[in-house]
Amino acid sequence: MSQELKIRLEHITRVEGHGNIVLDAKNGKLLSVQWQVPEAPRFFEAMMVGRDYSELSHIASRICGICSISHALASLKATENAMGVNISNQTLLLRKLTKHAENIQSHILHVGYLVAPDLFGVGSVFPLIEIHKEAVVKIINIHRLGNELSDLICGRTTHPICFIVGGFTKLPEEKELIDFKARLVNAIETALDVAGFVSANVDKLPDFSRETEYIGLISDEEYALYDGMIGSTDTGKHELVDYLSITNEFVVPHSTAKHTKHDRDSYMVGALARCNLSSSRLTALAKEVAERFGLKVPCFNPFMNNVAQLVEVVHSLEESICIIERLLDNGLEEEKVEIVVKAGRGIGVVEAPRGILFHDYTFDEHGKCINANYIIPTNQNHENIQKDMEAFAPTLLDQPRNEIEHKLEMLVRAYDPCISCSTHYLQVRFV
Repeated sequence: MSQELKIRLEHITRVEGHGNIVLDAKNGKLLSVQWQVPEAPRFFEAMMVGRDYSELSHIASRICGICSISHALASLKATENAMGVNISNQTLLLRKLTKHAENIQSHILHVGYLVAPDLFGVGSVFPLIEIHKEAVVKIINIHRLGNELSDLICGRTTHPICFIVGGFTKLPEEKELIDFKARLVNAIETALDVAGFVSANVDKLPDFSRETEYIGLISDEEYALYDGMIGSTDTGKHELVDYLSITNEFVVPHSTAKHTKHDRDSYMVGALARCNLSSSRLTALAKEVAERFGLKVPCFNPFMNNVAQLVEVVHSLEESICIIERLLDNGLEEEKVEIVVKAGRGIGVVEAPRGILFHDYTFDEHGKCINANYIIPTNQNHENIQKDMEAFAPTLLDQPRNEIEHKLEMLVRAYDPCISCSTHYLQVRFV
């Protein structure tokens, strides 16, 4: 390599939002490397102040166009916790179904459209269509299935309109659920074909590992996506009310988004974290997919997060079928929701596709929000991306410049960062 190497990658492609990689090396030694987030503030927490409790989930869903269901659900759960609202088993099942729909649509979008081009040595999904049209069509079909399941239960593909505090404004018809169940059954084979398509080139994922802490929801009953306790691979179980002492947000000079840390300098959230915490609760077929890819827990290779996403797609397809069967067995019934508005604070948590997501609201006696706090998955991953980059970059310095750039971009893409969702902004002091 040349005596000096300076890399300035601005606005990395195939991620949501804007992130930069800045690397300086000399004589084959890494001097510095930074994962920079230059996104402008979005002020969603401030937007909530003064709003009625019934409006919050609809506004919160706009934080993200991909994880809108997760933001809406975390918002509803925080509001319901503050108001002391209990939801019915029917509402619980329907909400869990929407979580699986979102996981399917988000994961297949990321692996199929954004990561697969790296595995096949092309610049985007468009040239991939020319060389693997059949595989891309199957990826699109799975993506469409996730979108249409969201549409059926939420009233929209994104930004759900059927969610309200305590329940739903509109229920699907039983026949619609029966028809969709058949589509989900057929989709399992398609998803396995996509997994095979990816696994044929999985050796393109770098063989890099760095031991870190993994955090996510855990449950004794299921592979936790909707509810549970906070789990850490380092420190075990924690109550939801302790989430601030888990996340410990802090600012760094090179990023407009906050970072987090817990037991170590950084931790990771997302599909790989969930697998590392709860792989025993995956469905049998999802476990087979994990085995096909050689995904054994604990896995410390961040690139395997994309494999874990495929594993979760299969898991969500199977779990969606089971939930629909339970809904049909129980029979769907219109439910009347009555809310007694009161002052209080509530915390809501779900697993968004990219990791554990916290919403925290405080209301006055009229049900107006007087304080809001969001801690989103990508912010929790920023410091771990930085630490991975510091460990990964020195192993690349004997490679051509374009290969170094490509591998570092792949590392960021492995996390599926949704940078635009970074709702926090560092505190600015004028002196």
